[in-house]
Amino acid sequence: MNAAILTNEFPPEIYGGAGIHVKFLTQELSKLCHVEARCFGDQDEDEDNIRALGFTRKLGLNPEDDHFQKIFKPLDINLQWAASLKDIDVIHCHTWYSHFGGVLASRLLQCPLILTTHSLEPHRPWKAEQLGVGGYAMSCWIERTAYEAADGVIAVSQGMKRDVMKLYGVPEDRVKVIYNGIDPDFYAPTFDESILAKWGVDPKRPYVLFVGRITRQKGISQLIQAIPQIDKSAQVVLCAGAPDTIELADECKSLIEEVQKTRDGVVWIQEPVPHTELRVLYSHATVFATPSLYEPFGIINLEAMSCGTPVVGSAVGGIPEIIVDGETGFLVPLKAKSETDFEPADPKAFQTDFANKLNKVLGNPELAKKMGEVSRNRAIDVFSWKSIAKQTYDFYQECIDRYKREGKR
Repeated sequence: MNAAILTNEFPPEIYGGAGIHVKFLTQELSKLCHVEARCFGDQDEDEDNIRALGFTRKLGLNPEDDHFQKIFKPLDINLQWAASLKDIDVIHCHTWYSHFGGVLASRLLQCPLILTTHSLEPHRPWKAEQLGVGGYAMSCWIERTAYEAADGVIAVSQGMKRDVMKLYGVPEDRVKVIYNGIDPDFYAPTFDESILAKWGVDPKRPYVLFVGRITRQKGISQLIQAIPQIDKSAQVVLCAGAPDTIELADECKSLIEEVQKTRDGVVWIQEPVPHTELRVLYSHATVFATPSLYEPFGIINLEAMSCGTPVVGSAVGGIPEIIVDGETGFLVPLKAKSETDFEPADPKAFQTDFANKLNKVLGNPELAKKMGEVSRNRAIDVFSWKSIAKQTYDFYQECIDRYKREGKR
């Protein structure tokens, strides 16, 4: 089998959970089939049964609204991808940035198209801030068109399966739930106090850890506003960068500076932390916080759990399928304003509830230790990449066989 993986992010250019997913999935898939990867960047590699080519913009398009550059760039690169592929048996797309190229290539090469639901544009209305209103309308249209054309869909959680069927009418027999995974050998309990000191974290004090982009989706502003209610003997470490917009960056900066006036131990790490050091931050943390407003899966939860750290997370999207409430951490109910506005209907109540659950772990070292051990075991037992790659390969074959039966080839 020759599988094409179309993706915005591919090693070494990774900035989010989808990129981490693609990295580990392709490594394991390459043991089962040949992988032709197409991505954004300057990659040009051919080893370990993976051929990876990165592309940059070629068309000199200069729209009057600069927001639209974020639409024209992927369209430009997607066209180049479609022209570069041949002899492909199945095309597998990751995020809307790759969907245009996937639809084109699947038609040109007469092979099935598979999409993985890392997120869904209609559930991220704040993207209008990043792409502009017209750009967001385009990303939604591109995504809808791809799902309507897809021969198979991989949902990273049961919640995402329900969402994709409801939003895009994808038949249930064409949707397969395959979780995100984790490398438990890399994300293992790893301790080094010098790494904590490097990032300004006091190794003698317990701390709450947050890792994520500065985007409304991740709920970081909710966590920052909850900090005054978090046990003052604990630190709060925020690994938060790559803001969606300048305005959001300024808002986050203002909130953090305000809370830093009222207490010490609020550490903001804005630059990317190497994963070799990030696993140390996970391992030393007393508890990991995921205050997401929208989270199809939440691979960062697995990273923390695999390092032996309990997680307190919002009960949204796929998070309840990762965290076992009361065993590997705690879930915090979040009642959204509406089906299209995921901000909490009662922000202060959500912030208080979140802080209380964090304090429950911070104030009970034995509970934190036990939850951390159960978290590590769950990460190993349920979320290995080897198993996930085999499930993905089997789904490829299922879609190829159905494609042939239906006379599409």
